[in-house]
Amino acid sequence: MSSNRFVATACALALLVVQTACARPDPANPALWHVEGPKGQSAWLFGTIHALSRPAAWRTPRVEQALGKSDELLVEIADLNNDDATREIYDQLAHSPGQPPIENRVRPDLRASLMHLVDKAGLKPGSFADTETWAAALMLSHVAQGPDEDAANGVDRDLLKSTRLLVGELEGTRKQLGLFDTLPESAQRAMLESVVTDAPHALQETQQLARAWRQGDMGWIERQTQGGMLANPVLRNVLYVRRNLAWSEAIKQAMAQGRHPFVAVGAAHMAGAQGLPALLAAKGYRVTRVE
Repeated sequence: MSSNRFVATACALALLVVQTACARPDPANPALWHVEGPKGQSAWLFGTIHALSRPAAWRTPRVEQALGKSDELLVEIADLNNDDATREIYDQLAHSPGQPPIENRVRPDLRASLMHLVDKAGLKPGSFADTETWAAALMLSHVAQGPDEDAANGVDRDLLKSTRLLVGELEGTRKQLGLFDTLPESAQRAMLESVVTDAPHALQETQQLARAWRQGDMGWIERQTQGGMLANPVLRNVLYVRRNLAWSEAIKQAMAQGRHPFVAVGAAHMAGAQGLPALLAAKGYRVTRVE
């Protein structure tokens, strides 16, 4: 997915304020897989979207059936709806004194576009004096996407609010934001430059992603994971490949312990040869897309 959309979870964590969604839901048939092991192990993989401009009617009969056969909900962040705790962690990680001027953290040819985004955010360049580069990238990515994306419409939040299942997390807020915080400065600057470069197309790509997710179009989503910031080897390894590998091991362990998890994570993590369905299939599980 594009650089802007791939960091949607972190943008929602760091920046979006939950609002009451009252719009009529859009119909949706997002992708769903069933995972089966040779000893009766079972899990479900469900690709989510973390923010939408409108709510979506994603609880299809097959999704409801899968939830009914599960005994645990596995998500990226179990405490996703605790916005105060999220802001506190973000503030702890995002700020360090003595940061270089924000305009010096991108190539000279991108500085005018960067300043446009800063101005669009209603900020001054000096506002980033103690803001680490990764945090500036997340903030400006949110600005580039426009004001309509609402984390209150995110599927992860909805699942967590409504589930009666036990909830486990694959990552957690501190660990997820910590992935960005521990990136080398060169990778953080590549991330910021990608956000600035993609900004003119961010709103259109956001809308295209929502459409692809509603339609279960994993081919489109997979193609987006090949570009943007994920074309940078360091960013791809830290933000995508290593996370998917770790999550696939956690899912495998859950099944080995006799649990039947419903795994709900961002749809990009389901895409292609490095996505969760392919990784679990490579471990010998039977993985069948059922929707």
